[in-house]
Amino acid sequence: MSETTDISTFFPEMTPPASRVVDVLLPLAVGTAYSYRVPEGLEVAPGDIVVVPLGPRNMLGCVWPDPGAPGERKTIDEARLKAIIRRYDVRPLQPDLMALIQWIADYTVTPPGMVLRLALRHDETAHLGRERTGVRLTEKRPARATAARQRVITALSDGLLRAKAEAAKDAGVSASVVDGLVDEGVLETLVIPPEPAAGVPDPAHAAPDLAPAQAEAAHVLRAAVSARTFRVHLLDGVTGSGKTETYFEAVAEAIRQGRQTLILMPEIALTQAFLDRFASRFGVRPAEWHSAVSSRRRARLFRAVADGEVRVVAGARSALFLPFRDLGLVIVDEEHDTAYKQEDGVHYHARDMAVVRGRFCNAPVVLASATPSLETEVNARRGRYQRLSLPTRFSGALVPRLEPIDLRREGPAKGRWIAPRLAEEMGKTLESGGQALLFLNRRGYAPLTLCRACGHRIRCPSCSSWLVEHRFRRRLECHQCGYAMPVPSECPSCHEPNSLIPCGPGVERLQEEVQALLPTARTQVLSSDLAGGVERLRAELDAVTQGEVDVVIGTQLVAKGHNFPGLAMVGVVDADVGLGYGDPRAAERTFQLLHQVAGRAGRAHIAGRAYLQTYMPEHPVMQALVAGDRDAFYDREIAEREEARLPPFARFCALIVSGPDPHAAQAYARALAACSPFTPDVRVLGPAEAPLAMVRGRHRFRLLARSARGFDLSAYVRAWMEGAPRAGSTIKVEIDIDPQSFV
Repeated sequence: MSETTDISTFFPEMTPPASRVVDVLLPLAVGTAYSYRVPEGLEVAPGDIVVVPLGPRNMLGCVWPDPGAPGERKTIDEARLKAIIRRYDVRPLQPDLMALIQWIADYTVTPPGMVLRLALRHDETAHLGRERTGVRLTEKRPARATAARQRVITALSDGLLRAKAEAAKDAGVSASVVDGLVDEGVLETLVIPPEPAAGVPDPAHAAPDLAPAQAEAAHVLRAAVSARTFRVHLLDGVTGSGKTETYFEAVAEAIRQGRQTLILMPEIALTQAFLDRFASRFGVRPAEWHSAVSSRRRARLFRAVADGEVRVVAGARSALFLPFRDLGLVIVDEEHDTAYKQEDGVHYHARDMAVVRGRFCNAPVVLASATPSLETEVNARRGRYQRLSLPTRFSGALVPRLEPIDLRREGPAKGRWIAPRLAEEMGKTLESGGQALLFLNRRGYAPLTLCRACGHRIRCPSCSSWLVEHRFRRRLECHQCGYAMPVPSECPSCHEPNSLIPCGPGVERLQEEVQALLPTARTQVLSSDLAGGVERLRAELDAVTQGEVDVVIGTQLVAKGHNFPGLAMVGVVDADVGLGYGDPRAAERTFQLLHQVAGRAGRAHIAGRAYLQTYMPEHPVMQALVAGDRDAFYDREIAEREEARLPPFARFCALIVSGPDPHAAQAYARALAACSPFTPDVRVLGPAEAPLAMVRGRHRFRLLARSARGFDLSAYVRAWMEGAPRAGSTIKVEIDIDPQSFV
């Protein structure tokens, strides 16, 4: 995004139109806004949310500015247009959010209505709920004073307003007793004021004592917030260096300025510890925004954010589209995390779009990570982003020392997955009172189930992937589409009974092995697919923090910024698992993940140790991890990416053509490749069968367009699609600018 880009680039005219015809953008996959007539007595302006008719139904839309110059609107017969039904009772979208929607639509080659849907869907069907009434004691006393009535009077003698059910519960009586006192006038009914969407954070509450490096970085961030100017800051600190406490000082300054803050997090539904840390610093929790929040709560937050009532929102990537009234600071925590990329619908990267929104709001943006993405690292090295370094841990503890375990020479016995040295170190850790973490990025019990009689492998009927055994649930499941089936008692192919065997380890199988090695150890599996949802995961994370678990066996969930003070040892069971599949980002992701996992150990006043089980100790990623030389890894990876013309030194666009008939999908993919506009600046590769050749019953073929970094690849793809042959009703084309996944 250009340093000089402003909102007027997208919307030259933001004033109400002179005519009684306006454009209304609807949250649909259409490329343009629809024209509607404004009825007499109704005034609307760009940004207003309105209810309009569309065919047989009514739906929400947004009055959209005319992108053309004044006076260029085509002559329209107003009498033939449908009229706006009403203006919706919510604040208009701010110009910065409307500009963001248009920018994302242009960049991702997506209909703007689909991007608008991200900003409207939270309030489209949700409701605020019925008005709640409560009861309060008056001066009148009942004509007949029973023991139950007297208990109600005593319970409400403090004069506070309570809901009827709460009053009955406090007094230990039935609701009919409370209703009788209301009928006699002993209790009066009043409307209970709605609870605030979030408490008001106090910037002076529990101000921390920062280390010198933290204080220096916090000073820079506070100054940026006070200046109300856009700039991107990379808060680059080792694991446990206090990045959160540092950017909290920028949040405090935004609160003092009366402006709002957005904190994006990759797994907000799991970050209970972060919410507690925020409350310890500011006295109240921030407003949460993620998929686990109820629709009623989301509707209340939506309005409170638009009104400026909510000062700080901590949310998943969808929080980027909330209608902030005065956004003064944007923070992207763990900015390297792959969860920020939306992989279906609108293919946007929340980290990059957060930078765009900060530009439109004229607000500073903070990207925080111990292992920055390569794109962010290159931007910092080139001076586009300001690097703020926190080189040491806040507590004075040392970053864990990593040791490789060469599985070629000291691997485990057949049928086992934990090497003897790793098992021995686990035992020592538990004997000394510490906790151990085993990391394996494979969910379930085993990634493959096959028949030992005929070799048949059980595959998902709708995807080109094997079914994963989940022994806790006694099911075989597909991790692509969610298909599940009971574990059969015989082979589906040869019908040999009791012939199915699990192949390879998952975290559930690893727990089984730990229990055999350390029978008295308290073990816990932490994985995103365990039953019980978010609340159970939060409870399990709290149990680890409180020292109620001896050995944690976890997937990448455990690498997402959690603070386990008693964790003394980390063992990575299969450090090589992410280095395959021909993914150009494989080395970067493996380094980031293993570095983050190892950084969970030794955060308090205990020495941390980490062990990497690997068949490739000579691999550059393993060597950089063992040597603790992060800069050497980035130097090598940046040089290799630049030489190979890979991101961030080139731009990619992936086009996935899919359909239920593989021949029809492949034929259309070939036709699409044949009509690509010729230019020496772009090379189109493919089509080829995608690594995941079938998902949910649809056969997939991939084309890849590559251009130089400065080339407008979005405009090229848009022109390409406009000239493409018409696809059949069953053919679907997904466009992913700057893809993160190559499967």
